[in-house]
Amino acid sequence: MTPLMQAEQAVLGSVFLDPGQLDQLSPWLRPDHFYRPIHAALYAAMLKLHADGHPATAARSGDPIPLSWVTDTVREASTWARGLTASYAHSLISACPRPTHAPVYGRMVLEGAIHRSVTQHAIRLHQAARADAVRGGVEETVHHAQVLSDVLADLAHRWGTEPRPVPPPEPITSPAQQPQSVDEQVLADEEFLLGCISARPEQLLDIVDWLRPGDFADIGHQQIYLALGALHHRSEPIDQLTVLWETQRRGALSDGTLNAERVLRICDPLSFSGVAEHFGEQVVQASLVRTAAAVARQVRALADDEALAPGRLIGYALHALGPLDDVRRRLHRTHEADPESRRPTSRLGASPPAARIEAARARSRPTATPAPSAPVAASCAALPDRHNHRSPS
Repeated sequence: MTPLMQAEQAVLGSVFLDPGQLDQLSPWLRPDHFYRPIHAALYAAMLKLHADGHPATAARSGDPIPLSWVTDTVREASTWARGLTASYAHSLISACPRPTHAPVYGRMVLEGAIHRSVTQHAIRLHQAARADAVRGGVEETVHHAQVLSDVLADLAHRWGTEPRPVPPPEPITSPAQQPQSVDEQVLADEEFLLGCISARPEQLLDIVDWLRPGDFADIGHQQIYLALGALHHRSEPIDQLTVLWETQRRGALSDGTLNAERVLRICDPLSFSGVAEHFGEQVVQASLVRTAAAVARQVRALADDEALAPGRLIGYALHALGPLDDVRRRLHRTHEADPESRRPTSRLGASPPAARIEAARARSRPTATPAPSAPVAASCAALPDRHNHRSPS
């Protein structure tokens, strides 16, 4: 018999011996916190009899407990669990070391329920993400992500801690799994998006506030988006050649992430035409589903660690949900009305200032440049610039 089963028996035995213990247990311990259905039925029956004013629950400390307390509890619980007998109730009484320790035994039961509940909801989130990846939606993933967040907040309050994210001392490692393949449609949407931006660079203004490089499943597509963002941030012209040159300067060609033919094909203005916002939303939706699956695996790995205290488990799990919450917020921004209101007054189609042209010709010379419009500068400043600026030979 596991320690959890012994704790469940002990807490029930404590209440049989001292029904007054329900006053301390009922505010935070629920029947569904018990693992065995028969134990959950007995505890639910105790709570019902207590609410109905059973004479045993009104007895003062030291008074004898009427036998009807046991028989009435078993009778009430038998309506939910078959095969329950009075002899089993008496065995629970004998399994209780000390009735006064009921709150401690109840905390053991709650601790097991916390690990079990977090595991169950992490599995549901992972299943929802896999299903949405197949059908191309995000509704189930968003729903189960919110459910998991709400469950963690409720468990934190029941355990007596604040539901706040806490970074673990070491990175969360999930069990090794087969690498998941990315749907071809997702990769096609990413290419269409990059092609649309290359053909009409002004569309970058519509998506730069909520689309991040990490939203792209393909690392090569991430590098092209980084190159587009860097060129845009410096107010330099965007076309096939400038994007190719930028990806080379960022090391994406030398390390094998991209090749020149692929960059030129994706950035060919004659191959793609469409609305960047539409494909950007598809990319963010796919990113949300992938992130949810990864987060679900991390949270499940945490819940499987029985040595992890409930407070830390909840804090670490909430921290693991952080990246998923970020993608959810950015996806919500894609549905904001009137995209024109989000654009700055300047347009990428205008000729760059002379100072910018000079800066593009002489990278090694520090040059004061006018700051780009606030919304675009704030977003593109987050894009890492890994290349070193060197003057042309």
